[in-house]
Amino acid sequence: MTASPATGHSFSAHTTPARSLLSRGALICVAVLALSGCVHHRKMHPVATIAPSNITTIGVNSYLWRASLDALSFMPLVQTDSAGGVIVTDWYSNPANPAERMKITVTILDRDLRSDALRVAASRQISQGGVWVDAPVQAATVQRLEDVILTKARDLRRGTIPTN
Repeated sequence: MTASPATGHSFSAHTTPARSLLSRGALICVAVLALSGCVHHRKMHPVATIAPSNITTIGVNSYLWRASLDALSFMPLVQTDSAGGVIVTDWYSNPANPAERMKITVTILDRDLRSDALRVAASRQISQGGVWVDAPVQAATVQRLEDVILTKARDLRRGTIPTN
C-alpha cells in the first residue's frame, strides 16, 4: 500500500485514486436511488385528503384561471395575462339576440381559491339605428358569471383530490 501525497489516503497497488473515486461515486448513486424509492413509496400514500387551494404555476390561482377560461370559452378573447390574472373578451353577440352585445373582463386577484379573489366586470351595448350604444348591465348577470366561475374552480379542485 502507498499513500497519496495530495490526500494522505492509502490505496493498494491495484487501486488508483480515480478508481477509488469511481467506487465512492457508485456507492453514492446506489444510496440516492434507494432513498428515491422511499420518496416514491411515500407519494403513493398521500396524507392530505383535499387538494391545496393555492396551486399555481402561473401568477394567480390556477383553478380560478382555468375555470374563467372555460366559462368564457364561447366568447372571442382579446387579452389573456396569466401572470397578472386578467382575461378580456371581445364583444360577443348572442345569435338569438344580435341587437345586443357583451364584453367581459375577469380579474383574478389572489393565489388562493376564494370568492373575493375574483372580480368580473361586464359592458353591454345595444344597437339603435345601426349604432352601438352603451346600456346598463344587470348586477345579477355579473353575479351569475362569478358563481359559474367559482363553481367550476371548486369542481376542478375537487377533481384533484387523490383517491386511495
